Amino acid sequence: MRDATTTRAARRPAVVGRLSTLDRWLPMWIFLAMALGLALGKVFPGLAPALDAMKLDTVSLPIAIGLLWMMYPVLARVNYEKIPVIAGNTRLLLTSLVLNWMIGPALMFALAWILLPDHPEYRTGLIIVGLARCIAMVLVWNLLACGNNEYAAVLVALNSAFQIVMYTVLGYVYLMAVPQWLGAAGTALDISMGAIAKSVLIFLGIPLVAGFLTRVILGRLKGQEWYDTRFIPRLAPTALIGLLFTIVMMFSLKGGVILTLPGDVLRIALPLLLYFGLMFTLAFGLSYLLKFPYADTATLSFTAASNNFELAIAVAIGVFGIDSGEALAAVVGPLVEVPVLIGLVYVSLWMGRTLYPYDVLWAPPAAPTAARRSRSERIT
Repeated sequence: MRDATTTRAARRPAVVGRLSTLDRWLPMWIFLAMALGLALGKVFPGLAPALDAMKLDTVSLPIAIGLLWMMYPVLARVNYEKIPVIAGNTRLLLTSLVLNWMIGPALMFALAWILLPDHPEYRTGLIIVGLARCIAMVLVWNLLACGNNEYAAVLVALNSAFQIVMYTVLGYVYLMAVPQWLGAAGTALDISMGAIAKSVLIFLGIPLVAGFLTRVILGRLKGQEWYDTRFIPRLAPTALIGLLFTIVMMFSLKGGVILTLPGDVLRIALPLLLYFGLMFTLAFGLSYLLKFPYADTATLSFTAASNNFELAIAVAIGVFGIDSGEALAAVVGPLVEVPVLIGLVYVSLWMGRTLYPYDVLWAPPAAPTAARRSRSERIT
């Protein structure tokens, strides 16, 4: 049993003391990527229209490439053989559904109405963001926070299915029914389930199928040990490169909003900051009280705190127009989410070491001599 625990600890993702250069300085790389994107958009005014002219579905093609690029390595390292067992954990799945589809939209609705009472268009945009549960970047945040990759894949798939069915329903509830109960005018959200399904199939289906086929084919051709110990360590860092590329493209395409409307951006950013922080804290605390292990707690927390910005932007632009306040609020969403969520990765790791001090994740790798001695003892 001790050998199995030691092996599990040795195979866990590296944490702060054992991070690569790319991982250790990731916050700096992210802020440099944001600055580079802003500078490119400012120095080359024609860049943003050129990037936005090329689209995959309703998302700028360079951003779509970055999203698919950063998701593929994460989904290629998922152990799909474990998913049927993991999917049987109904307590964790139900907790995720409650956080994502009951608490999350209600919290964003409340923050939007409290903090933006005089800007109904920004309020509507934030509610649209709150209804879109994350299916892309959450995989990277989960990986960086040493969450459970298999659970992340299951929860993302679950949220995707619920998103297709519930997005328009909850859109009616929070944009039409509840405002009318409060004595305000409602806003119609005209978006079909087919459009949502297409977005899910593109941004989850493509990297999911690619990751699954990579694992199955290379695992059979080269062996599972080679795949886990040689191929994945080389492939995994490219997820962060994809993330940085996506950030540069996002800020070069949409970052000009920050420079032209800084006051409005700050007002939109405040409820978003509170939302991400409160959802993460609530999910982490609830998971801890329910005695979920750290890796599952981290996965549940980032799944609850993240949002599907590509869907939210597509809905806001498709329904209200690209120059609308609703679209502006949706665009600001990922510009705030990226730096906040990377900060929460470090908060999660700190809380994990504090609240889960005996988790095998924090155990140092077994010394080679001890491992050899253990093997020789088993032989004798």
